[in-house]
Amino acid sequence: MKLKKIALGSAVLLSAAVSSFSAQAADSIKIATEGAWAPFNYIDDNGKPQGFDVDIAWALCEKMDVECQVVTQDWDGLIPGLKVRKFDAIIASMSITEERLKQVDFSDKYYSGGLRFLAPKGKSFDLENLDGKVIGAQRATLAAQYLEDNYTGKSTLKFYDTQDSVYLDLVSGRLDIVLSDELPTYDWLKTSGNGGKFEFKGDSFKKEDEIGIAVRKGDDLKDKFNAALAEILADGTYEKINAKYFPFSIY
Repeated sequence: MKLKKIALGSAVLLSAAVSSFSAQAADSIKIATEGAWAPFNYIDDNGKPQGFDVDIAWALCEKMDVECQVVTQDWDGLIPGLKVRKFDAIIASMSITEERLKQVDFSDKYYSGGLRFLAPKGKSFDLENLDGKVIGAQRATLAAQYLEDNYTGKSTLKFYDTQDSVYLDLVSGRLDIVLSDELPTYDWLKTSGNGGKFEFKGDSFKKEDEIGIAVRKGDDLKDKFNAALAEILADGTYEKINAKYFPFSIY
C-alpha cells in the first residue's frame, strides 16, 4: 500500500464517528501529537504538524505499510483522548512513567532525554537551594512532577499548559528559573529570538528518562511499532531524522 500522509490541525475538530474507527480493521492509524514542543512537534505556517516526533511517525507508518493521519491534541487531553479512541497512538515526546503505564501501554523507547534548569545569563543559582525562587515548568510533565516532589513548600511553583507559555514568562521576568527537558530547550536557546539571553544552569539529570509511543492497553499496535522502530534504527532512517534536528544522537 502506498503511504498516504494526512496532517490535520486539531483532533478535537473530528467527529466521534470518524475518530472511533478500528486501526486494524481500516488498515489505518491515527496518531496524535501535541504541536507545541519544538523541535519535536509544532505547527508550521500552513497549520500542519511538523517536527522530530512527526517525522518518526511517518517513518514508522511507512515501515508498517499503513495509511496514517497525524492530528494535534492539547497535552492534558492526549491520554484521555487515546483511551476514548479519538486516535490510536500518541507520538508526542511522552516519558514512560509508572503512573502512565497504569493507563496505557508504551512501545520501546524512541529517544532518551534529561531535565535541566534554564535561567538568564549572568545570574547565579544554588540549585541545591532554590528556596523563595519562582520556578516554572509545563504542567503534567516529568519536570513538573520533579518540582512538586522536591520544591513544594520551599519555592513558588508555576505550571503552564504549554512550554511556549513557560518561555514567555521566563522572558518577561515573571519566573526566576525554569525546569524543562534538555533537548527542546536546547533548540529554543539556539533558534528563538530571546534564546541568546538565557543559558542552562547546572548539568542535565534524570537522564534515564525514556520516551515511547503510547497505545491503548493490550493493543497489538505496540508490537507493530516496536518492529517498525527496529527497522528504522537498523536501516539508517532514524539516524537521518535525528541529524535533521540535532548534531548528536538523542537515542
